[in-house]
Amino acid sequence: MGRYARNSSEGIPYHVINRGNNHQPIFFRKDDYLFFHEALDQARKKYPCNIYSYVLMTNHFHLILEAQEQAENLAGFMKYVCQRHGQYINKRYKRSGSLWEGRFRSSPISKDRYMLACSRYIEMNPVRAFLVGEPGEYRHSSYRPKVGMSAPGYVSFDPCYLSLGETEESRQREYRRLFEVGIPEDEWASIREAVQRNWAYGDNRFRRQMEAALGRKFELGRPGRKARENRVDGM
Repeated sequence: MGRYARNSSEGIPYHVINRGNNHQPIFFRKDDYLFFHEALDQARKKYPCNIYSYVLMTNHFHLILEAQEQAENLAGFMKYVCQRHGQYINKRYKRSGSLWEGRFRSSPISKDRYMLACSRYIEMNPVRAFLVGEPGEYRHSSYRPKVGMSAPGYVSFDPCYLSLGETEESRQREYRRLFEVGIPEDEWASIREAVQRNWAYGDNRFRRQMEAALGRKFELGRPGRKARENRVDGM
């Protein structure tokens, strides 16, 4: 699990996604979400990682993680969370087989405007899927603690978020504004393509740096390419 994340770099945040097998649900009831939240909190302590952004959708989840102490913690974190949740769902609902479609996907992100864009992409998933009208209405994402609607919990505020203002109130206000402007469709497409293909998300210099660090090439998406929409609840 996590073929590329095993070669991850310490100090680099990663956009990580995993989904249910054949797009099947991974959450069925409120308690299932609560169990996953607990697993995330336990995983970050067992395999130190900062959790910068997240959203839990019906049949998949997104995270922005940054490994602490050693790069291998990212893969350990994901293995722990996915195994625990898979075992929990199988036991509770008397099912068997893998809950997940396969290896999780991961995309290294540069710590600048690209990271803010990726956080917005993740936290807008419930709105894009027509589950809610506003991101603050959805309880299973990192948007609410970033705008002061709930306690941070296990969320760490990333350097880009902290740079939005000198005070807590100013950061919350500026973060809300990021969600009030129209989001270009090509931004959505490039983030989606990066994580689906395990490519870096950032400018050309960052991509070249990550190619050298990870020892592999990232192909660039074709301009104007239309992204395939998810069938159930966003991507």
